[in-house]
Amino acid sequence: MDPIYKARRERLAQTLGPGAALLLASPPERLRNGDVTFKFRQDTDILYLTGFEEPGTVMLLRPRHSSTPFVMFVRPRNPAQEVWTGRRAGVEGAAALYGADAAHPIDELEARLPDLIGGADEVHFHFGRDPDFDAQILRLCARLRAAERRGKRAPVRLVDARLTVHEMRLFKSDEEIATLRRAAAITAEAHQVAMAAARPGVWEYEIEALIDATFRRRGGWGPGYPSIVGGGRNATILHYVENRDALAAGTLLLVDAGCEVDGYTADVTRTFPVGSRFSDPQRRLYEAVLETQLAAIELVKPGATIDGIHRQVVERLTGALVRLGFLSGDVPQLVGSEAYKAYYMHRTSHWLGMDVHDAGFYAVDGASRPLAAGMVLTIEPGLYVAEDAPAPAEYRGLGVRIEDDVLVTSNGHEVLTSATPKTVAELERVIVAR
Repeated sequence: MDPIYKARRERLAQTLGPGAALLLASPPERLRNGDVTFKFRQDTDILYLTGFEEPGTVMLLRPRHSSTPFVMFVRPRNPAQEVWTGRRAGVEGAAALYGADAAHPIDELEARLPDLIGGADEVHFHFGRDPDFDAQILRLCARLRAAERRGKRAPVRLVDARLTVHEMRLFKSDEEIATLRRAAAITAEAHQVAMAAARPGVWEYEIEALIDATFRRRGGWGPGYPSIVGGGRNATILHYVENRDALAAGTLLLVDAGCEVDGYTADVTRTFPVGSRFSDPQRRLYEAVLETQLAAIELVKPGATIDGIHRQVVERLTGALVRLGFLSGDVPQLVGSEAYKAYYMHRTSHWLGMDVHDAGFYAVDGASRPLAAGMVLTIEPGLYVAEDAPAPAEYRGLGVRIEDDVLVTSNGHEVLTSATPKTVAELERVIVAR
């Protein structure tokens, strides 16, 4: 039983307060094709609070109950099924191995919930995520209301669990940061393997396979999100995941890939030439993005905001687009008219942690929230020039994105992914030397 999860639940219980109950459910297993399901990934909040990885799970946290504040509903042991689909912790394991104060078979959830939830003032859960679970909670509330004359009491408030669990997840502990550092180190190695292997005639899926193999070989869970390996014009597609074309000489390759370690993922993008040095146009476009990214990283510190960083990125990239001949006119006016969006259409940052787009509100009281120590975010400017874009011909078909993972510290920042090469000289040293 890992004490980290118990400590997290105790911290969360203090935030919830004695009259609240938190109810979290694992996602349903999804069919991939025929009768084969996708590999299961536990609901991140359940994983964060329990470490329990099995499907068919519901967890209940109710601080008011001094004897059984933490209750789990899980799949019971079934030796015949376990031969086919793997070992289960079962009801006994949920208590002995994962610290549940009480545990029950998942099939008993609907029958037991009224007694477990009755009397709570409010129920925190992720409504709007799973319609079936939403309906189950509403049926529960209706049953409790109908029984109020017999001493039962229904919750009077349903609360978005993001207010508590997600705000807690936004601030990373020392243990979480150590895990993110390990994910970053494995990711750095995988990107360098990709850089060394990228040659004309190699297929994008071969590069993807090398990346994924490095993640697993080094002890990671695998990719934290589908790896993007886009050569040539495919680099101009933001979420290109088909990875099925051959790499061509004289093109750039954009790789967006991050290793997941113990439920925490890195998120790194590098763009580099295929088996050669940068051409002059490629270098000019790349250095415009790199200079913007380096300047944006320097802005990361307590009190700064993601919106403020994005505004400065937009101004810098718009100025670069003017210098390179993509746009003409006054930079502030071009920013105001959003002319840059033809070439830079996404945001600069998102939270990072257990999810690649991690938990936590981006605005507080209607304004972009100030950064604070313990937050982790990405910095990822880019420029994407479609083949038919109204741009100088030498840049058409080029896509560049550079992304790093940045921890906000008490007096500034730490780039967790700094070991992944990104200057022109560093990239060419890896690529050409091989």
